[in-house]
Amino acid sequence: MGILEVFLIALGLSMDAFAVSICLGLFCRKARYESRSTTSDSDLSKPDLKKNCTLDNFLLPGFYFGIFQALMPVIGYFSGKCFYNFIKDYAHWAAFILLFLIGFNMIRESGECTSDGDIGHDFSNKRLFVLAVATSIDALAVGVAFAFLNTDIILPSLIIGLVTFFVSVFGVKIGQIFGGRFKTGAELFGGVILILIGIKIVLEGLSS
Repeated sequence: MGILEVFLIALGLSMDAFAVSICLGLFCRKARYESRSTTSDSDLSKPDLKKNCTLDNFLLPGFYFGIFQALMPVIGYFSGKCFYNFIKDYAHWAAFILLFLIGFNMIRESGECTSDGDIGHDFSNKRLFVLAVATSIDALAVGVAFAFLNTDIILPSLIIGLVTFFVSVFGVKIGQIFGGRFKTGAELFGGVILILIGIKIVLEGLSS
């Protein structure tokens, strides 16, 4: 599997973390508007771009999501290696099914937390840990897919972690400024990428 494909998979996987980071950015957005509660209603409708998030608010989600997204593929990879000899003749189909299911699930769940009023997250370590685990389960399955394809995992896991870090930091800012309007599109985009990569893998397997 080439670097471009790995990067695209990393980008697709990071869309879950991006969507959650947008929701975390909404926490700042809510604080921003509440801090202006003494102003007129007409002024409240105008975005105030003053930064309410601290540097930690941007970096912590990136670290949590990036570390777990890098770690989970490694765990999945070595778990999948246990079954490789049993399914190596159908490895491309197994990888396709995993990527398809992950992508389909991302598309199916892409409608949540789309409004400024739907804010359920904060920046506590406990909350970020839970969110990091929840958003990295898909990466665990992708690690299994890499094992089925008999592909090295170290570089892909590093790429996945780094891409997720930067995407998450960016997502918090997007949520702070624009609200949740980009969340649905991000998860749709990520789901489509993973499905297309899965189709490419199975087509290459059938033609080999």
